[in-house]
Amino acid sequence: MEDISGSLLPSLGTVAAAAITLYTLSVIVFIISENRSPQSTFAWMLLLLIFPVGGVLIYFLFGRSWRAFSREKQFVYQDLGRELTQGLGPIIARQEERIREVQQKLGNQYVKLLELVYNNSFSALTVHNDAEILQDAREKYPRLLEDIRQARHSIHLEYYIWQTDPFTIQLKDLLIEKARSGVEVRLLYDAVGSFRTLKRWYKKELQAGGVQVHPYSPVLRLHTIGYRNHRKIAVIDGKIGYTGGLNIGQEHLDGSAGFKSWRDTHLRLTGEAARVLQGLFVTHWYYATKEKLTHPSYFPPLEEPYRYLPIQIITSGPDSQWAAIRQLYFLMIVAAQDHIYLQSPFFILDASIAEALKAVALAGVDVKVMLAPRGVERSQIPYWAANTYIREMVRAGVRVFFYEDGYFHAKTMSIDSTVCTIGTANMDIRSFGINYEINAVIYDRQMAAELEADFRRDLTHCREFNLREYEEGPFLLRFRDSVARLFSPLL
Repeated sequence: MEDISGSLLPSLGTVAAAAITLYTLSVIVFIISENRSPQSTFAWMLLLLIFPVGGVLIYFLFGRSWRAFSREKQFVYQDLGRELTQGLGPIIARQEERIREVQQKLGNQYVKLLELVYNNSFSALTVHNDAEILQDAREKYPRLLEDIRQARHSIHLEYYIWQTDPFTIQLKDLLIEKARSGVEVRLLYDAVGSFRTLKRWYKKELQAGGVQVHPYSPVLRLHTIGYRNHRKIAVIDGKIGYTGGLNIGQEHLDGSAGFKSWRDTHLRLTGEAARVLQGLFVTHWYYATKEKLTHPSYFPPLEEPYRYLPIQIITSGPDSQWAAIRQLYFLMIVAAQDHIYLQSPFFILDASIAEALKAVALAGVDVKVMLAPRGVERSQIPYWAANTYIREMVRAGVRVFFYEDGYFHAKTMSIDSTVCTIGTANMDIRSFGINYEINAVIYDRQMAAELEADFRRDLTHCREFNLREYEEGPFLLRFRDSVARLFSPLL
């Protein structure tokens, strides 16, 4: 017996050594073959080799490249294909002509932005639109409720967080009323973002009332659990669209825990841009349910004359070949000649955006950044990490302000009072490559000037980041921030 056990031990050791060697080689070959940046490649290899089980799980949840999702996206577009194109055909057909029109009105420097957004996310340029900037839920919610009351054909809602509270109970009753009157009502929510807030009884009541309710990607679909649908879209009758930073919940009216108010920015769109939002919802709904919504009734013809207002709707996500919104932010930053006004609750930069902001500030562009100093969530790690990036920016001449009159959640950028963007994408790595995001890009001096006037009003509720005060403060706090920065790719 002893001879048998003794002979087995070397064999088991040999097998274990072979397995470790095979795993190590597999990790090295696999990660190198993804052609990431050298820093990212070494970081992932180190994580996977030191923590095999935990590292694989983290990679599975957060680390996969766009190729892991591109085939599924391709199948969605193949299935919808020509049917969806028919609904958006008139918009798609005249892109070159429309780009030349904008070039004549705004100048050559902004044509590159148009072409970038068209090429990196196939975002058609729309020109026959009206748009309203809605500051905070007290402006958005009444308009949305009234549009829902007036709906005659369809109500399509897609949100990252949908809460269960007095406001959403009122909204639930309205949606059920519309569904029972014959209006098609659909709600698409993110299963993780709404995991604790969208109660089961609430969903059951909606469904019993005729509202179709589905998660974009179920929690139990483990291979997508780390890649969340952060988009906020509402489309009424295919004619009126909403997108921006606001989710659905009472806290946006009253303020969240520890905050007296909630500061956010949203858009109400009519015209061609609303049709594009409808096309995006139709695509997302098909991905989640396999139900096609391509009948012409979902894309009604434009009835009223709209003003000339160039808008592109840009999307990005883990299924995108290009980091479309990150590229948009980068090119807007480097295109600025006079000033940049930027708002985001989070500030976790990748190397390209950080270098662009520092470069234009050093070149004399007035760069002002407005951020949230702390969060509503239990974890403050993203806000600690942000301090390390803020420190670099301020050294280069960027001015950074903390909004202190409520929780700050707006995601906007405006350059030179000429071009602006409002959407769901934060200024962080998660929004650049892990989450599904959506922004509207508006090429109009009047709209950009309005957004910048709102920015200047917000400044009256801010305190400016003081570099000397931070650097002379407790070392342990700066070290805490530096440790938090290590987790930047996951924040």
